[in-house]
Amino acid sequence: MSAPSDDNPYWITDVAALRAMFPATHELALKKSLDHLDSHARAFIARAPFLCIGTQGPQGADVSPRGDPRGFVTVLDERTLLIPDRPGNNRLDTLTNILANPTVGLLFLVPGFDDTLRINGTARLTRDPALLGGLAVHDRVPSVAIMVAVQEVFLHCAKAFRRSGLWDPNQRQDRREMPSLVKMILDQTTGAPTDPSDQQQLDDQLEQDYRTSMY
Repeated sequence: MSAPSDDNPYWITDVAALRAMFPATHELALKKSLDHLDSHARAFIARAPFLCIGTQGPQGADVSPRGDPRGFVTVLDERTLLIPDRPGNNRLDTLTNILANPTVGLLFLVPGFDDTLRINGTARLTRDPALLGGLAVHDRVPSVAIMVAVQEVFLHCAKAFRRSGLWDPNQRQDRREMPSLVKMILDQTTGAPTDPSDQQQLDDQLEQDYRTSMY
């Protein structure tokens, strides 16, 4: 199967045509959208060790994972969140996108929860020591944090997670069925070593890096 051409008659090109394909949104789905962090949203954030942040910049859209011990995102008040930026590959996709376009979308996940929490708002970057100090892990303070001004908050139903069986142990896949991360990236770029022992050494180096540079 190949991608359809631009003149394919089945493209949907306007909102009216899209809406005509679906039943009307029920009232509760509209009412559940809040403009602040209520007690349930705060409790969800306090449990979440993982989120995805969506941004938009000059190069296009980007979604980045963020993870730490549960409750790593600080609720400063009912309309403000603070997300630490931990060491990574220094591409800085999320951070540079925020400087170009502050609009962000957040999706909070809690292991074992099939429902999720979605938050939309605008973001700024801060290096304020008074704020960063409270985000330290193992005495390591992040260089930057993302402050999000909350505009929309709502809980998302469990259908996607139920369909995927994401938390179902029977759905777990063997990581060994695909090459290591290092090998895949080298295959895509400069070429992976042909000697398996050389490749194993590179894989071991990545694991060592994980142990020493997480924070």
